[in-house]
Amino acid sequence: MNFTNLSERIQQSAPVEFGTVFNNSVELFKKVWLQGFLTLVLTFVSISPFYLLIYLPMIAVGISDPDAFENNELPPAIGGIMILIMPIFMTAVMMVGICLNAAFLRICRKYDLNESGKDDYFYYFKKEYLVKALILSLIMTGLSLLGLLTCGLGIIYLVVPMSLFPAFFAFDKELSAMEIVKAGFALGNKNWLMIFLLVIVAGLVSQLGVILCLVGVLFTAMFSKIPIYFIYKDAVGISMDV
Repeated sequence: MNFTNLSERIQQSAPVEFGTVFNNSVELFKKVWLQGFLTLVLTFVSISPFYLLIYLPMIAVGISDPDAFENNELPPAIGGIMILIMPIFMTAVMMVGICLNAAFLRICRKYDLNESGKDDYFYYFKKEYLVKALILSLIMTGLSLLGLLTCGLGIIYLVVPMSLFPAFFAFDKELSAMEIVKAGFALGNKNWLMIFLLVIVAGLVSQLGVILCLVGVLFTAMFSKIPIYFIYKDAVGISMDV
């Protein structure tokens, strides 16, 4: 589907219904909780090298000069390097997150529509998708930094459209990264309050696993992503060719 047709569908779509989306999300979660857990574990494993990257300067200095941190102060040079590395770190983590979240939404579609096939968690780790994910993550990093400059108020607004990006990335392969951003803002702005409430409530519900000795949150955390699938499905429809 091209961007023009997609925009028309978004404009003509019915308002998001909180109860319908939430109830459907609960029912689907019963089918994909294990896949959500595996996606979360793969996310942690995939981004761990980038955490090592950001702390690598500190580790190197600590090995070469064990007394460098004896005053509990970060050497200015190391602080400067870490500040330079931080945007790279944020972009890389977002890129991995976009690809794995998109794969989870694709798996959600499989179980929702009773499709056959394997659960491919690395479906979007292909060159054609990685380049787009990189550009999209750069845009998201820039938007996040702009949001922070508004004393955090911009982040509250951006959480809605940015939460929709993985769905358009997953199901609309014809769209460019910038068109994904435009589509996310179009759908997000049309239903901002309802989507914001769903994101907040789903996020709170996803933390209920803490009750089970903290470990349970690993099994419930990905519930927060499922409402995005139904918001997209109800507004745009689900294509079968991705």
